[in-house]
Amino acid sequence: MSVGFDRRRLMAMLRKEAIQIRRDPSTLLIAFVLPLILLFLFGYAVSLDTSRTKIGLVLPDGSADAIGLAQAYQQSRWFDVTVARSITPLKADLIAERIRAIVVIPPDYGRRRAGADPRPIHIVTDGSLPNQAGFTAAYAEGVRAAWARGEAGVGREQTTSPITTQTRFWFNPELKSRYFLVPGAIAIVITIIGTLLTALVVSREWERGTMEALMATPVTMLEFVMSKLIPYFILAQISMGLSTLIAVFVFGVPFRGSIFALLALASAFLVPALGQGLFISSAFRNQFVASQVALLSGFLPAFLLSGFIFEISSMPWPIRIIARLVPARYLIPSLQTIFMAGDIWSLILPNMAALLGFGAIFFALTWRLTRKRLD
Repeated sequence: MSVGFDRRRLMAMLRKEAIQIRRDPSTLLIAFVLPLILLFLFGYAVSLDTSRTKIGLVLPDGSADAIGLAQAYQQSRWFDVTVARSITPLKADLIAERIRAIVVIPPDYGRRRAGADPRPIHIVTDGSLPNQAGFTAAYAEGVRAAWARGEAGVGREQTTSPITTQTRFWFNPELKSRYFLVPGAIAIVITIIGTLLTALVVSREWERGTMEALMATPVTMLEFVMSKLIPYFILAQISMGLSTLIAVFVFGVPFRGSIFALLALASAFLVPALGQGLFISSAFRNQFVASQVALLSGFLPAFLLSGFIFEISSMPWPIRIIARLVPARYLIPSLQTIFMAGDIWSLILPNMAALLGFGAIFFALTWRLTRKRLD
């Protein structure tokens, strides 16, 4: 005899799942403690900024121009400067990683500049860290260019091209890496809760022997799946809201979008995240195996192939194709857009549609795999 959907039965299953979540400390730790750790890690410990980078400065020239340029580096908020008369002692510091770059002011810098034939400075960086080397060199050149403009503005002869450029960065004028790292960390948090926690729910029933009891009840497949998804959907939304409050009020990340757009985007992402977790949980009846598969297929791709840390456009083309299959790759740009730029629906809606498509695939696979029977 077929049994139809029953709301009271679903509410009883939801109550059972809520009690199970409350009695499981690991679930609460993953949902509320781990997000705080990740946010504070990416908010404070991880930084791509060059603020207070230690550099060496070679100053063999005692002219006013050379000393003025050296003072510009020493007064810059970007650098912690060690001054030397020759490059020899600074080379040892660069090799030992006590400094990250060496700025060399040529011996005849003042005389050549006074003669309208300026000799360029030399910037030596540690190529073992390419990204930081590029950032440091760019900031060092920026300090020199700013000093040169200031000298020209107080009556000095303009020794460079009369055409000048002024760079303006939209949405993040100070180029603070925290502004895109923290929203990316929120995406990782939602991935962990949506995929990892859901990957344990069905396998936990098999391990504890309660699945057989559920199979003997008139609970339908739809009620069973909904009872496993709704609590973790609510848990993920609460954790996302808490993470957003910390991002805005603790780390000072601007939030230029709307709460509605944030909730809609998070809900769209939770569809494939919960579907993937439930599929893993249905395929593997061991919690340890399910958790490892969830980490390998959910967390690591979201961390490495989503554009969170590494630019997708700089990856080899086979990896770029694989990255298109990672749901977080569609979440993180939209999340950063909501935080930094606002509700730009022309960018958000296509990503939401892709996320819902991934979710439909995962739920179709889960529905076929999870049957109300014992093997």
